[in-house]
Amino acid sequence: MQRHAFGKNVLEGEHTQQSLARLEALAQLMDGAFLIPGTNIRVGLDAVIGLVPIAGDLIASLVSSYLIWEARQLGASRWVIGRMIANTALDTLFGAVPIVGDAFDVLFRANLKNLALLRRHLEKRGRLGGARIIEGEAVRLN
Repeated sequence: MQRHAFGKNVLEGEHTQQSLARLEALAQLMDGAFLIPGTNIRVGLDAVIGLVPIAGDLIASLVSSYLIWEARQLGASRWVIGRMIANTALDTLFGAVPIVGDAFDVLFRANLKNLALLRRHLEKRGRLGGARIIEGEAVRLN
């Protein structure tokens, strides 16, 4: 494993990028994987499994919880984690309502919202992009 002269892991940015790619795929699968024929409306597994009363929404919330857990592993702040939990709870609560909840799942897209929150947080912290400053030196991550 490559290390910076001061002991900082140079591959940290690569790990972050890999985690984000995995989370991006998961959020897309849950919130926008399929196009409804004849429309421009995208739905994901969240809306599909949400058709199963109660159990479907609980399963979807467990998958969403993984995204939150991974965000915490990437160093997301308490504020970001709190907002992600609120989005997931809102999606789960409204999603549990028959018919109306299914429409809510299609429109709200909690997983994509949570991914956007995480990306913005990491960008503000300088953890995304082609280079990162480590102890005063620019280190190329790509």
